[in-house]
Amino acid sequence: MEQTSDSDEPILRFLKFRGPQSTGALARHLAVTGPGVRKLLNNLLARGLVSYQDEAGAVGRPRRIWRLTEAAQSRFPDMHAALTVEIIQTIRTLFGQAGLDRLIDDRARDTENRYHAALRATPDLETRLDRLVALRTKEGYMAEWEPVAPDTYLLVENHCPICAAARNCQGFCRSELDMFRRALGPEATVERTEHLLAGARRCAYLVTARSTHVDA
Repeated sequence: MEQTSDSDEPILRFLKFRGPQSTGALARHLAVTGPGVRKLLNNLLARGLVSYQDEAGAVGRPRRIWRLTEAAQSRFPDMHAALTVEIIQTIRTLFGQAGLDRLIDDRARDTENRYHAALRATPDLETRLDRLVALRTKEGYMAEWEPVAPDTYLLVENHCPICAAARNCQGFCRSELDMFRRALGPEATVERTEHLLAGARRCAYLVTARSTHVDA
């Protein structure tokens, strides 16, 4: 596989984290000139790592919007995708779907125990989110969170390092949502709002502190 150069990395990571961006937005983020960022983008375009679409603006020329291609997505780690899928298919053949579900549940339980140990002493929901994001990022999920309303937060995973496995068996996604709910505790509700396997560019979860809920 062709290696990504140092000059590629900032653009590819920004598009991965923030989704499609205009030429101007990329220039501002990188603190380079318009011609400079266009040179970088045209290099990535020639190598099949980005594509663009021109969108009509209110006035003047159309805005050029850049996005990652599938080839660029594959440069982010996917934990030995082909081998993982092969193992999943073998387990399903030998032990059936019930056996595969048990494996997924055992994996989720082990992960949940690690998360619980890291989060149990945290004093509040925002601190738990900080620690959960650090754990998920260490595992390759490029996680982050941001407040979207009082006591309401968006937890985002910009990359899925087990995407090939999840496409082959969506039990991984189900266990992930359940795991987040247990890790963040009974003081919060967690709902998935964006799903990579449903066509979104990322997975996102709306986290709401239960204390904001008022009974009618």
